[in-house]
Amino acid sequence: MTDRSRAELTTAHTNLRGPAVSRVRETFEEHLSRAHGGMSFCVYRDGRPLIRLHGGSFDRRSSPGDAVERPWDERTLAVMFSGTKGVSATLVAMAVDRGLLDVNEPVARYWPEFAAGGKEHVSVAQVLDHTVGLVYTDPEPPAGMLDSSAHAAVLAQQKPLWEPGSKVAYHAVTFGHMVEELLVRVTGHRAGRLLRDHVARPHGLELYLGLPAEFEDRVAPVFRAPGYAISTFLEDPQRRAVVERMYGNALLGEELPANSREFHASGLVSGGGIAGADAIARFYSLVASGELVSPATLGTFTRTWSHGRDAVNDRPVAFGLGYEVQDPLGTYGPVERAYGHSGAGGCLHGVWPDARIGFSFHTNEMLSENVDRRAKDLLAALAECDLG
Repeated sequence: MTDRSRAELTTAHTNLRGPAVSRVRETFEEHLSRAHGGMSFCVYRDGRPLIRLHGGSFDRRSSPGDAVERPWDERTLAVMFSGTKGVSATLVAMAVDRGLLDVNEPVARYWPEFAAGGKEHVSVAQVLDHTVGLVYTDPEPPAGMLDSSAHAAVLAQQKPLWEPGSKVAYHAVTFGHMVEELLVRVTGHRAGRLLRDHVARPHGLELYLGLPAEFEDRVAPVFRAPGYAISTFLEDPQRRAVVERMYGNALLGEELPANSREFHASGLVSGGGIAGADAIARFYSLVASGELVSPATLGTFTRTWSHGRDAVNDRPVAFGLGYEVQDPLGTYGPVERAYGHSGAGGCLHGVWPDARIGFSFHTNEMLSENVDRRAKDLLAALAECDLG
C-alpha cells in the first residue's frame, strides 16, 4: 500500500493462509487504487476476526491519487443505509425468541390501528418479506422522513397497492417505519435502545441506531460517484416515478440527508444504522453462530419467503424475513446459501452460513449497482480461500 492509504490483514485464529488470502488483499488494493473515498472489508467466524482490511480517505478526494488528509481506518464509522435492515431483522427475530411476536399472526394483533384499509389479515411476515404493498407513505407526513411514528400512523390507515402477499417489491423506507412500530408495540422500546441494550453493549460492538453526539466526528461523509443512479434495472417511466416517491430526497436530493447530525441521531430503522465494517462483520458472525438468535428462529427468518422480479424495480429479488437471501444475480457471492442486507451505493453485509462466517464491505463512496464490482470481487476472492 502507498502512504495514501492503509490496509491491515489479520489471519489470527484461522486457517486462512496462502495465495488465496493474498488475493483478497490484492483485490481490495485494486479497488482502493480507484477510490475517491475509503472502504473496509472484514470477515469474522464465531466472533473472531479472519480478515480486516481498511484503507483510503475519510473525506472525498478529487482524484484517487490525491493525498489523504484523514485516513479511513478501523475507527471510521459510516452510514449503513439499507444494511440497517439486516440489523433490524435480527432485533425482530430476538423478539420472536422471547415469545413477544409471532410472524404468522396478523400485524393488527400487536398494532390494532393497522387493520384499517383492508389490512386486518396482513401478517407480520408479509411486512417483513416485502409483500405487503405499502411501498411509500401516502400522504407524506409534514414532519418529514425522520419521524417514524408519524409515518407509521399514516401507513396504519393506508390501503395497499396490491393484495398483500401477491407481489414482492422492496419497501425501501416504509419497511423501517412498520418494523419500528411493531417493535415498540411488543417491547415498549425503539429499535435503537433494543440494539444498544441487547446486542451492542453486551458484545462490545460499535453498532448504532441513534448515534451519540460524542462519536459524530468519526462518521465519514458519504458521497455519490458521478453518474450514480438507483434502480438501474428499471426502464419504465411510470414505475420510475414510484421509485422516486419511495425514496423521496433520501438518495436523490442535491444534499444527502445521511450526512446530517439529525439523520445520524434518528435511529431510522430502514437506513440509519452507523458502524464500521469490523463491528458489522462480527455482528453477523454472532448471528451465524446462534449467539443472538436461536437456530430454529434463524432458520425461519433466513429461508426464502418471497422471490421473483420486483414489481416496482424490475430487479430479481429474494427475501427471508427482513433479510435479503441469495438471489439469481449472486449478490452474496459464489455460494448457494447466504443472507444479510445490502445498502445503497454498494455496501454489503451478511453471512455465509455453511462456512459460519459474517462479512462486511463498507464504504462512503456510492456507486451504481450496474457498475459496482467491489463487493462482488472481494467475495469471489474470499470464496477461493480454504474456509474449512
